[in-house]
Amino acid sequence: MPLPSPATPSIAAAVARPASVGREAVRGGALDALRLLAALLIVLYHFGAEGPMRLERFHPVFARGFLATDFFLMLSGYVLGRAYGPSALSRRITPARFWLRRAGRVWPAHLIVLAAMALMVLALNLMGTDVHKPSRFLWRDLPLQAALMHAWGFNSDGWNLPSWSLSALIVCYALFPFLWRAASRLRQPWLLPLIGLALVVAWDLACRRLFAFGLSDLPLKVGVLRALPLFILGLCLARTVELRWPSEDAARLLMIAGGVGVVVLQLFGRFDLPSLFAIAALILGAGRLPVKQPSALMEAGAKLSFALFITHIFVGVIYWSAVHELIDRVPIGIGWQWLMWGASFPIAIGAAWLFHTYVDQPLQDRLAPWLRGK
Repeated sequence: MPLPSPATPSIAAAVARPASVGREAVRGGALDALRLLAALLIVLYHFGAEGPMRLERFHPVFARGFLATDFFLMLSGYVLGRAYGPSALSRRITPARFWLRRAGRVWPAHLIVLAAMALMVLALNLMGTDVHKPSRFLWRDLPLQAALMHAWGFNSDGWNLPSWSLSALIVCYALFPFLWRAASRLRQPWLLPLIGLALVVAWDLACRRLFAFGLSDLPLKVGVLRALPLFILGLCLARTVELRWPSEDAARLLMIAGGVGVVVLQLFGRFDLPSLFAIAALILGAGRLPVKQPSALMEAGAKLSFALFITHIFVGVIYWSAVHELIDRVPIGIGWQWLMWGASFPIAIGAAWLFHTYVDQPLQDRLAPWLRGK
């Protein structure tokens, strides 16, 4: 990497100034609260089939937890743009180093949880029994899952199901520096969200033509095709905020309209593309507003969201295996069954906190100097 010229520090500082605003905007503010809410909705989506009655029988909205995953994919592009955009633009961080940092953030936790799952399934098999829903735990799928390649066109569902999005994001991370530089060439801030939204619409139409599925319904084995346009849209939103657009008053209206729009649309039916537009408005509005009083609780919730996302399937498998075994052996009333179902959520949150506090965060602290090249 060539040495910077004498003018470079001032240019880098000018580029970096908006990034400091971005970092404040994604820590302890509305986006942190939304991140935790989305993680909880994903848990609800995955646990919804384990109750005495599938939740979508009450209302179809409970079958649309995929929108929470779409929110995460879009938010990933936004947050990385705000946090790493200036460094990528000034080339203070190489694409290889950036990818290594991001892979180092998600891969260790993924491998630890996957190894715990494999040991659990192996122990149960040696005892002559199966885990709950054994068809999800095929040994032939394990290598692709461990390599985080199962969303690259390979048929490898099951195991830690939500990890398909990590597999897809690994590809997005590799492309991020180049995508950010391309977005940074545009100087009209209002044009960036339009380009991102147009890409999502065009991508959805192409998926319907090529796969007979809309963007949100693509099979998980091609999850990278679902993640990439949403990641790019989030990146475009980040660049828009870097250019200080829209105004704070307009951003407040966007945030409210986006949040209300997402909720109202779900009440009246399944409207995937309008829902994605509403999510984009919510992220743009919430991201543009400065966080005047950061909340440590919201920031902690956002940090917990990744641990909850990566561990809840493992916790659910253990818990639901025990619950269904108990129900098969002992007559339990429907009220108690619903109570046991409700108890799964605090158990999943508690397990995520333990994983974050005693496994993931200490490991990240140890890896941080190496990942930063120090």
